[in-house]
Amino acid sequence: MNGEDKVALVTGAARGIGLAAARKFLAEGWRCALLDIDGETLAAAMRAIAQPECTLALICDVAAPDQTAAAVATLTRRFGRLDALVNNAGVAVFKPALETTFEEWTRVLAVNLGGPFLMTQLCAPLLAATGGAVVNITSISGQRASTLRVAYGASKAALSHLTKQFAAELGELGVRVNAVAPGPVDTAMAKQVHTPAIRADYHDAIPLNRYGREEEIAEAIFFLASERASYITGETLACDGGFAAAGIGLPTLRGQGRS
Repeated sequence: MNGEDKVALVTGAARGIGLAAARKFLAEGWRCALLDIDGETLAAAMRAIAQPECTLALICDVAAPDQTAAAVATLTRRFGRLDALVNNAGVAVFKPALETTFEEWTRVLAVNLGGPFLMTQLCAPLLAATGGAVVNITSISGQRASTLRVAYGASKAALSHLTKQFAAELGELGVRVNAVAPGPVDTAMAKQVHTPAIRADYHDAIPLNRYGREEEIAEAIFFLASERASYITGETLACDGGFAAAGIGLPTLRGQGRS
């Protein structure tokens, strides 16, 4: 099957990793639905892509069951099929655990965990018809605890396990479910919230000694969504410059000129 016959749905697609993933699918000849809660930014992304014949904009809060159902129905009417679902939409609250409100906790889990749950349930019949795949976007914050991320880290850790749960059940339908766990990536948001001190801390913990690029994460997403990963399911691929693999000692090693 040619790429142009396939359809991807990317949530949180108005910017950052989601937009990079949508661009990757389009570059590979797929059609793509871009879903985001921010209609204004999504409209700007659609204008920049400028491929109306093979794209669809969906304004939607992934934590709202009625909105997600309507979005999937619109996609079905437009494209009639779905080959890949990328659950990328997410929110974060950067506060100490004892200062995080229950409302903030609830919203982060509703979007980061509830959203992928809803979207995967809704899209599973379409994906089963094509032998498609789900790719969830987790995070290194779901693999290793770090400060100021009690809700975000917990939601991403849970999403990694949700990936396995869906993989175990949807395999019978021929649907693969995997995840990508990005490390620090030079998104617009990261550039705003990562202070020089935070960036230095990350460099001290990453063997490749740099932030990732949105396009590098998109490559990993596309691989897991494509037939190249046809016998991979239930896995979380760290795309983090070696962050998850490293322990202590990188600054000392670099200071000694040995790396």
